[in-house]
Amino acid sequence: MKISNETKIGVLTTIAIAALILGYSYLRGNDVFSGSNRYYAVYNSVDGLSVSKPVLVNGFPIGHVSNMKLRPDGKTVVEFKIDPQYNIPDNTLAKLVSTDLLGSKAIIFEMGDHKTYKQDKDTLKADVQGSLAESLQPIQKKAEQLISKMDSTLGAINTIMNPDFQRNVDRSFLSIANSLHTLEGTTKKIDELVGSQTGHINNILANAEGTSANLKTSTAHVNEIAANAKTCSSDLANSNIKQTLDNANKAVADLQAAIDKINNGKGSLSMLINDPQLYTHLDSASSNLNKLMIDLKAHPKRYVSFSVFGKKDK
Repeated sequence: MKISNETKIGVLTTIAIAALILGYSYLRGNDVFSGSNRYYAVYNSVDGLSVSKPVLVNGFPIGHVSNMKLRPDGKTVVEFKIDPQYNIPDNTLAKLVSTDLLGSKAIIFEMGDHKTYKQDKDTLKADVQGSLAESLQPIQKKAEQLISKMDSTLGAINTIMNPDFQRNVDRSFLSIANSLHTLEGTTKKIDELVGSQTGHINNILANAEGTSANLKTSTAHVNEIAANAKTCSSDLANSNIKQTLDNANKAVADLQAAIDKINNGKGSLSMLINDPQLYTHLDSASSNLNKLMIDLKAHPKRYVSFSVFGKKDK
């Protein structure tokens, strides 16, 4: 059977019109061949939102905006078509957020944690996030403050660029350079002085080292002396010093008593010391004894008679 050209053109035209309708429906968010679940949310403002905008969960698309309808109270009911393979917990939040600086919007589902799920044609809680321009307002304020500070900085730079100020700065840098040059010369002189006195410094360090060694040896002797003193102190503390002192005091008291008796004329010693007649007799006896010794030396035969061969008969 032969098909005429008119029939072919009619069929192609019908197919093209159907494809156009289906494409237009898809662009409007209507899935002709899919069984998507529909959910709703009510917003006070949907500025920047349009049909076919995506519905995202953590950046992953799970559906799109299929329809929007304005209610008499001025609020907008937005319909979402969601792939039926995704369950929507009943505490999920449908948030209207900005996607770019131009004000374009999208719907983000913040999934809840409930174990019960929304059913087809249920209404979700809605929320509207501020636009990116509103979010950037604090940054804008900070940028304005930064620009103001930059203006102040530029004013200070202009002041620095003043010729008088530059001349003062040049003089300051010249003074600093002169000071550094003088400091460099002083440093060289110090280096030369230290180099010339290196031998003396080494001798001083050697003497200091010897002194330290001697001090160490002396410290050992001092420690021995301290130990001996400690031992003597311990022995002295252990000895019966009180009894010794008591005996010494008693001896002194007895001696004082004897002296008192002599001074008072009591006892033989006192009479011997204090009797002048006894002194006279002793002096006379001494004088006579002296005379006797002189006579004995002068005339020994008067007192001693002896013979080598024995006594002669008269």
